[in-house]
Amino acid sequence: MSSSSPTPPGSAAPGPTAAPVAPRSLVVRFGRWAAQETTGGLLLLGAALLALLWANSPWRGVYETVSSTVVGPAALHLDLSIATWAADGLLAIFFLVVGIELKHELVAGSLRNPRQAGVPMIAAVGGMAVPALVYLGVVHGLGEPTASHGWAIPSATDIAFALAVLAIFGRGLPVALRTFLLTLAVVDDLLAIVVIAAFYTSELAVPALLGALALVAVFGVLVRLRRPPVWLLVPIGVAAWVLMHSSGVHATIAGVLLGLTVPAKALHGEHHSRTHSWEGVWRPVSAGFALPVFAFFAAGVSLLDEEGSPVVGEVLGQPVVAAVVLGLVVGKVVGVLGTTALVVRLTPLRLADGIGLRDLLPVGLLAGIGFTVSLLIAELSFADGEHTDGAKVAVLLGSVLAAVLGSVMLRWDARHDRTRDMNEDGIDDGDLVRIGDEAPAPAADRP
Repeated sequence: MSSSSPTPPGSAAPGPTAAPVAPRSLVVRFGRWAAQETTGGLLLLGAALLALLWANSPWRGVYETVSSTVVGPAALHLDLSIATWAADGLLAIFFLVVGIELKHELVAGSLRNPRQAGVPMIAAVGGMAVPALVYLGVVHGLGEPTASHGWAIPSATDIAFALAVLAIFGRGLPVALRTFLLTLAVVDDLLAIVVIAAFYTSELAVPALLGALALVAVFGVLVRLRRPPVWLLVPIGVAAWVLMHSSGVHATIAGVLLGLTVPAKALHGEHHSRTHSWEGVWRPVSAGFALPVFAFFAAGVSLLDEEGSPVVGEVLGQPVVAAVVLGLVVGKVVGVLGTTALVVRLTPLRLADGIGLRDLLPVGLLAGIGFTVSLLIAELSFADGEHTDGAKVAVLLGSVLAAVLGSVMLRWDARHDRTRDMNEDGIDDGDLVRIGDEAPAPAADRP
C-alpha cells in the first residue's frame, strides 16, 4: 500500500498549488506505518502470540474475564461479550476494506479482465475446494464426523499476512507473482464471504435483512455525492450492521456490502477514485487496530485444565487439528498448483509473463496462511468449546507453518535461474519489474 497521506473520503485531491501537508500527529504517522503490508502481518501475529501466552499464564483468569464480559444494549440484542464484539463488530471494518478492494479490483484492477485474471481466479476455486476435501477426509478417516461442519476453516487465505511474507521474502521474483497472489486472495475472500453467508448463517429474519440491504442502497447513493455527508454515512453504516446482525446473517457481511458501494472510478473531477481514498482512511484502522484486537480475543486458547496442568497433547491429538493443518499446508498447495497445472495444459489460458509453475509452490503455501477468516469460521463452525479450541490452535499452527515453508520456498525460487519464457507461451517475457525494485502501487492504481 502507498505510504502517502490518505485523502479524506469523497474529497478531491489537492491541486498543484497546494502546499505539502506535514504529518499532523502520532496518529497519522501510526496510520501510515500500520498500512504497510509487512506491519499488518507482524501486528496480527504479535497480538495472537500475546493472547496465546496470556491465556496459558497464571493470569489466564483475567483474560477469560475480559473476553467474556458482556456489554451493549440488550433491547437491541447487542448485549455481546467483548470477544464477540471483536469478531462481529471490529472485523466488519476489515471486511469493509475487503469490500472496497474487491470493488476496485473488479472495476479497475486485476479482476477487470477475466481472461487475464482467469488462471488465478480458477486457482482460487481449487485452493478452496481441495483443503475442504482434505479436511473432510481426515475427520471422517479419524472417526470424528461430528467435526464436519468446520470444512471451510482451511479454505480461507489471509491477504494481509500472505502479501507481507511475499514482500519480505519474495525479493527478486517478478512483480507479476504478487498480482497473481493478490488476485487469488481477493477471489478467495469473495468466496469465503459467500460461504459464511450461505453455510454459517443462523435462522434468517427477512425484515431485518431487507432493512439492512435498504440502508446499504442509501449508503451507496450518498457515497457518490460530490461531498458525501460523513456525519450521515457513519450512522447509516452502523445501522446496516445492526440490522444485518439481527437478521441472522453474520454481521461482517454488512461491511463487505458497504465497501462494494464505494465508486471505483474518479467522480466530480477528483484525482483519485473513492475506493483509493476510502481504503487510505480505513486500512490503517483495520490493520493497526481491528485485526490485532480480533486476533487477540480469537487466538487466546488455553492449553491448561482447571488445575493448571497442560493438556497440549489432548488438544493436538484432536482429529480437527490434523484436518485443519493438513488442509492449510497440503490442501492449499495441491489445490492451487494442481488446478493451475490443469488449466494451463488443458485450456488456452496462460500464466502472466515471468511466472512459471514452480513459482506457484511458494504461492500455494502463502495461500495456506488462513489466520483472520479461518479463525472467524472456526468460531462459527462449532457450538462446543472443545472443537473450537482445537480448530483455533490448528489455524495458528497451520498458518505459521505455511508462512515459514512459504518463506523458505520463496528464497529457493529467487535463487534459481529463470528462463526467458517462464509461462511457456512461446513469447519472450522481456525485462520484468521485480519485487523489491519498487514499492507496490496503491490499490487504486494497480494495473
